[in-house]
Amino acid sequence: MTDLIFVHGMFQNPKSWENWIGYFSARGYNCAAPAWPLHEGEPRSLRENPPAGLGDLHLAEVIASIEAQVAGKEHPVMIGHSVGGLITQIFASRGLISAGVAINSVAPNAMIDFDWGFIKNSAIIANPLKGNEPVLMDAKTFHGAFANTLSKEEAAGEFERTATHDSRNVLRDCMGADGRIDVDAPHAPLLLVGGEKDEIIPAHLTEKNFDAYTDAGSVTEFLPFAGRSHYICNEHGWEEVAGAALAFIERSARAPNTATASSFV
Repeated sequence: MTDLIFVHGMFQNPKSWENWIGYFSARGYNCAAPAWPLHEGEPRSLRENPPAGLGDLHLAEVIASIEAQVAGKEHPVMIGHSVGGLITQIFASRGLISAGVAINSVAPNAMIDFDWGFIKNSAIIANPLKGNEPVLMDAKTFHGAFANTLSKEEAAGEFERTATHDSRNVLRDCMGADGRIDVDAPHAPLLLVGGEKDEIIPAHLTEKNFDAYTDAGSVTEFLPFAGRSHYICNEHGWEEVAGAALAFIERSARAPNTATASSFV
């Protein structure tokens, strides 16, 4: 049975992977969704009582905690969202996983985009004037930036179910040395998924991320989904995204080495 590790991103925790765990478990995968440090528990409780030290959390600590979950597993597969997507890319480059799917991934190597949504949301989160003060997610911001393709009522329900507060330092570190990858080196098969309507990680930044990989001997694919927000893993049609991830994982071991980009699904 193949081990499959799900890695959440900022403002989420393992609760966000419940649908995917059910989907992949039913197809024979041994699934785990570890929480980042200070992200364990019910999202509502974490919002109402932010863990002490949350604002001091750094990317290196998150990576170390996920690496501990991978240690000892034989040829695990990883699916990550947002910062979890970057972690998936890092693990693929380090040879720690057999295949990876990075969804709406924070791009490595300080890649940026001039899309207004990207600039605005990145500036709000990484704001150096806020020091180590945690970013407190609220329902309005969650709808406008995170789940903008949902109705106000739907977004409010998903906020209640999955949203958490988070550390500015994690995103800051993604832009620094801890977020660097040698994109010219061989790596495990990697699928990069982008959401057309993502206000946080625009699909063309994900395509830029894909284009940065140069090793012709490694499997690299880019698959954008039309009409999807940053909340792509739980919005309407998430099963289609999960199905694409499953198809990639199942064919990656036998596929010829290639790099492909697709038009919007």
